Amino acid sequence: MERFFAELTALTDLVNAGAPGLTAVQRLVELAQTTIGAVGATFAEYSPSGGRVIAASGAAVWGVGRYVDPSEPLVVRLTSADRVVEVGMAEMPADIAANLEAAGVRRMLATRIERTGRVVGTLQTYYPDDGPAQGAQRAAISFFAGVIGHLYADGQGLPIYGDDPVAGAMVDAIAVVGPDGTVRSWNAAAATVTGRPAATALGRPLPVAVPTSGQALEQRLPDGRWLQVLATELPGTADRLVTLRDVTQAHRREQARDLFVAVTSHELRTPVTVIKGYADTLADHWDELPDEGRREAAERLGQRAGHLAQLLDRLLSAVGDGQALAGPAQSLPFDLGEALRAAVQDLPVELRGAVQVDIPDDLPKALGERATIATVLTELVNNAVKYAEPGRPVELSSLVEGRSVGFRVADRGIGLRPEHVERAFERFWQAESGNHRRYGGVGLGLYLVRRIVERQNGWVSLRPREAGGTVAEVRLPRTDNGPGEAKAW
Repeated sequence: MERFFAELTALTDLVNAGAPGLTAVQRLVELAQTTIGAVGATFAEYSPSGGRVIAASGAAVWGVGRYVDPSEPLVVRLTSADRVVEVGMAEMPADIAANLEAAGVRRMLATRIERTGRVVGTLQTYYPDDGPAQGAQRAAISFFAGVIGHLYADGQGLPIYGDDPVAGAMVDAIAVVGPDGTVRSWNAAAATVTGRPAATALGRPLPVAVPTSGQALEQRLPDGRWLQVLATELPGTADRLVTLRDVTQAHRREQARDLFVAVTSHELRTPVTVIKGYADTLADHWDELPDEGRREAAERLGQRAGHLAQLLDRLLSAVGDGQALAGPAQSLPFDLGEALRAAVQDLPVELRGAVQVDIPDDLPKALGERATIATVLTELVNNAVKYAEPGRPVELSSLVEGRSVGFRVADRGIGLRPEHVERAFERFWQAESGNHRRYGGVGLGLYLVRRIVERQNGWVSLRPREAGGTVAEVRLPRTDNGPGEAKAW
């Protein structure tokens, strides 16, 4: 008990010091496992598009990054039934149960975390016995769920998927403004939208400029949000009815489109300029160039044309309705080790030389689309090389865990902030924005990697690396699950 309070105190100090929310959640998951006597624990966060495991420990650490389908019967039960739910392996999806059973897990205890009436996540702990759960275990998991709930209430970089969606529909924010510009009436929605309760709004000037009747203006608040303000005359009075709407999301979408156009134009301009330069050199100085010079120019043209084609493929795959990556893959058994080694040989020269390969010859076969491995590896290696320290190799290694087989791409570079490990997979998302970004790219590579891998019933995750750098992990279903091999992890 003394150790528990010491660790909880250390965690409190960590949060008070401003540690990212994901770091605190991971520590809580680890503390929950050891305190409750479990062999593993996970926390899944839910966004409007579904859930994803964002923190894990012990026997369940393999699950980080895995998508959680909100329509799955077990998930529906966890998010809508009793507060604390005990689940046997027979009640879980077969692939998840197989991985857990390979680690000696026999049952799961889970509870949900709610904020303002909406489920933001579920906490799960795993045990090697058949149960039933003890009262102390139920109380303990509820306690840890409550602590995580407080982290979400305080913000602190949570949810890690970015902007917290509005929990429900809201009536228009309405105010009545007198001829002297002061507020005469102020509804609850106006208080919510502006952050000013009626007690501080009534009798004072409207916190935004009032447009002329019939005119709509968009104005930015000090906290960065945007309001659309519409004013109309109230018949028979000198007062005006003012409607306030939060249009921040629309502004952000417009800014994202502008950024996409700007960054894409820049990324396309670079290879096109180089291609034109080498082509002009060949056309204008063909007779003056030695054979070696001509060959080098031709090779450069081919490399840049390949980069341009790759960029266009990424753009076409990621924009529009996404049908190019929709639906399940035609999965077949294939030799993952051989596919990875071949993909390394197909990398551009500048990338291939930076990769240090450690792939065994006896890696179990994977179930998926062999042809996509080259695309996935290229994107991950390109991303790693971009952020790695000069002269430090990018490490490619394998992993075999339960019913899954996969690989890691690890670098020693600037690293990734914990609160960005999921946002990095969003389409067009950039850790840096504006005109002073140090690294190029349009924010599509990791988005495409996740779409490709999840089509094959696999999953991909990122995590900061100790002593600096980032580790990307890709897992696919494996086809050979002998009893001895299944427990090797």
